[in-house]
Amino acid sequence: MSNGLRLRPVAPPLAAPSSARGGQFSTLLSRDISFGNRGKPTAKQREALYLELGMLLGAGVDIKTALDLQVDQHKGALRTTLEELRSAVVSGSTVAAALEASGHFSAYEFHSVRIGEETGRLADILHELARYYTRQIKQRRQLLQALAYPALVLSTAAGAVLFMLRFIVPMFADVFRRFGGELPPLTQAIVRLSAGVREHGLLGVALVFGLVLLGRWLANVPTYRYLLSRFMLRIPILGPLLRGVYLGRLCGSLALLTGAHVPLLQALALARQMLSFAPLARALQEVEARVLLGAPLHSSLQEFGFLFDARLVALVKVGEEVNKLDYFFNLLAQQYGEEVDHRAALLSTALEPLIMLFLGGVVGLILIGMYLPIFQISNAIQ
Repeated sequence: MSNGLRLRPVAPPLAAPSSARGGQFSTLLSRDISFGNRGKPTAKQREALYLELGMLLGAGVDIKTALDLQVDQHKGALRTTLEELRSAVVSGSTVAAALEASGHFSAYEFHSVRIGEETGRLADILHELARYYTRQIKQRRQLLQALAYPALVLSTAAGAVLFMLRFIVPMFADVFRRFGGELPPLTQAIVRLSAGVREHGLLGVALVFGLVLLGRWLANVPTYRYLLSRFMLRIPILGPLLRGVYLGRLCGSLALLTGAHVPLLQALALARQMLSFAPLARALQEVEARVLLGAPLHSSLQEFGFLFDARLVALVKVGEEVNKLDYFFNLLAQQYGEEVDHRAALLSTALEPLIMLFLGGVVGLILIGMYLPIFQISNAIQ
């Protein structure tokens, strides 16, 4: 294993896009996003770990000293994991074997590191892994920023409507009962809805809580995950955004692996292990089977047009013909990253006026329903 590699310039980790809706909201969305649990390093921790190890090894520092420095600057579960890695390496294990034995790193990671050790490009591979997690963190934050604000507004709107139905509408209903007379159909419907909220409010809360628990349980069912993901792909704006995020990750992974001369079938299998998007993982399984039988990669991808667009298929075909798949996968990863930036901004821009219109319509409908009887009473008095 060579540690004398020339240190390549590495761009600093990308910051999450700033939000114009206030510093606290932006700060909330900029927090680290957990990639794992039960002691596994987060995506942000992996990014920093690979970036710093790559810089140290590229500067000529030996792997033991590099791990010593990493252990000294971390605390908690990550420090324990790094101490285990250091002990394994000192005992004669390779870095890749130590990562695999820890159980805290994916097959994609330790296979990539093994390739770096075998080819003497460990520092370069670590830099590539750091960039992979930089892109992943950026994309997740973009999704959060695109969806969290609309979700927050909708939750607030639902709370306001429930408050009106629970407390405001009953006061109007008492006044209407004192005056007597028949209420307009819209007012009757709102009053009945208000009575239902008061009588069955706790049941409704329990039902929502139960649906949340059911959703969390179903998230572990492969068939449900697959069907839900396929449905999300059909949603305008959101579907193309999700597809771009996961295709960007796939192309970035394949660029790293094919650039390190990993056999195509193994590269597809390793990249698939890094993806949590069920339709893409299932499609890649079929692609692997077709490639194993001798089919070209581009024609195998073409069979899944709902995921792999014509541009990806065309560039992969060119990459196969000129034997430069890693170059074209890198190019595609960059293009998908730019598209995700654009679509995330478009999603937020498109949802905001729709949410405001919906909120205004619901609140306006309730107010009209409450004031209609007052108008009728005023006309009767006149």
